Amino acid sequence: MNTSKDMTAGNPIIIKIDPSDNVAIVANDGGLQPGTKVPGGVVLKDFVPQGHKFTLEGIEAGGDVVRYGEVIGQAVVDLPEGSWLNDRHIRIPEAPSLEDLPLATRKIDDSPALEGYTFEGYRNLDGSVGTKNVLGIMTSVQCVTGVADHVVRKVKNELLHKYPNVDDVIAITHSYGCGVAIQAPNAAIPIRTLMNLARNPNLGGEVLVVGLGCEKLQPDRLVPKGREVAANVVCLQDIHEDGFEGMIARIMEMVEERLVRLDKRLRETCPVSDLVIGVQCGGSDAFSGITANPAVGFATDRIVKAGGAVLFSEVTEVRDAVHLLTPRVVDEEVGKALIREMSWYDNYLEEGNSDRTANPTPGNKIGGLSNIVEKALGSIVKSGTCPISDVLGHGERVKKKGLVFAATPASDFVCGTQQLASGIVLQVFTTGRGTPYGLAMAPVVKVSSRTALSKRWFDLIDLDAGRIAAGEADIETVGEELFQMILEVASGRTQTAADKLGLANDLVVFNPAPIT
Repeated sequence: MNTSKDMTAGNPIIIKIDPSDNVAIVANDGGLQPGTKVPGGVVLKDFVPQGHKFTLEGIEAGGDVVRYGEVIGQAVVDLPEGSWLNDRHIRIPEAPSLEDLPLATRKIDDSPALEGYTFEGYRNLDGSVGTKNVLGIMTSVQCVTGVADHVVRKVKNELLHKYPNVDDVIAITHSYGCGVAIQAPNAAIPIRTLMNLARNPNLGGEVLVVGLGCEKLQPDRLVPKGREVAANVVCLQDIHEDGFEGMIARIMEMVEERLVRLDKRLRETCPVSDLVIGVQCGGSDAFSGITANPAVGFATDRIVKAGGAVLFSEVTEVRDAVHLLTPRVVDEEVGKALIREMSWYDNYLEEGNSDRTANPTPGNKIGGLSNIVEKALGSIVKSGTCPISDVLGHGERVKKKGLVFAATPASDFVCGTQQLASGIVLQVFTTGRGTPYGLAMAPVVKVSSRTALSKRWFDLIDLDAGRIAAGEADIETVGEELFQMILEVASGRTQTAADKLGLANDLVVFNPAPIT
């Protein structure tokens, strides 16, 4: 890979990933002009924007386009050497067949475990460990969202300052609960998602459920097993106090009882094996798969080798690279579970008269990603190199340590919601195009794939991985920085950019079941 510390300088900078690739991308800010001679001797026939591909050799119509050492599609027109290649020039190949995929064929790495790393977390009675100390007020139906939001504002203005060990109070709201086919088979997904959101370790087991009373999803279903329903649920239709203020006063009493208990939680030294994090990408570009995502993959390996759990997700951004993942599963049972989730999502999209080609987004294409195959090959790099120990269905809670595939849609806010339900207490989020994404329930460490983005959004990005493309740092260096940053954020010693600014996306529960 030809690199330079100044990506705006006249020297052309190109990036070729695999020796078998017949395309490379332009790394220079502002792209490269036609007539530019790039390293290796190819002369560009067209202007090639930053992050976009050009041909390293002539590719005839119907010929394979190869990046990451994999076929990402076939050329739809003849492309002479040095031609700009974008999404209009490439036909997407068939998705890998889910039949006869290699399962658990890769030799398990038996390198020594990573020992001696710790963080300061909040240990819960169930053994889970949080990175935040948050009071959650969860709704069982959208009808009471306004009340929950009102209570949160009132708590922040009147009560929170009295309890210095409580980081925040949040409303856990959603659009589910009524007007839904509650008995439909796929209703299990949103219901278990909400049940598991209430169990997130950052909430300390003190979630207050606010319901209306007549909704199809009765609020008592959101109370963890073994907990008293009456002490953890308030239904507005059952409150006997008069008027709105009487209603709010009753809720505030129950809130303060929880604040008293949460304020007694203190951080303690915990091994990294107690950590559960999620990794996700959004606003991706062509650099995501060669800078930010590989750095995340390095940090992922560190956490897994230290005994922790890392969840990677986004089914449509895994589907076209699944053949590279099934050899890494620990056994055939896990491999079949991975195939099951791919097949379920194929059917889900087909029922909606859609398919995987609806991804990538227009912004992804502007950033140089031509199709979902190319995007998936860069996306899965976040998973590192460790074996895949388990597979979770949508909204299921994490059960095992190690590298876990948690099935979710690729949508940023839906994926974030589903990963919170699965039990993550911190998320690492990579972006090339940029997004102010955040989660109120868990800190989000945002990693930029391009230095230009980190400079322009200096107060929104936590770590710049674009230095890798510029030759200023390697993947291992940035990955180790990220690993250390994760421990600092998990310990409460470093605050993420999104948390400093108070930025958080709404939670969006995945609901594939009918709405009545």
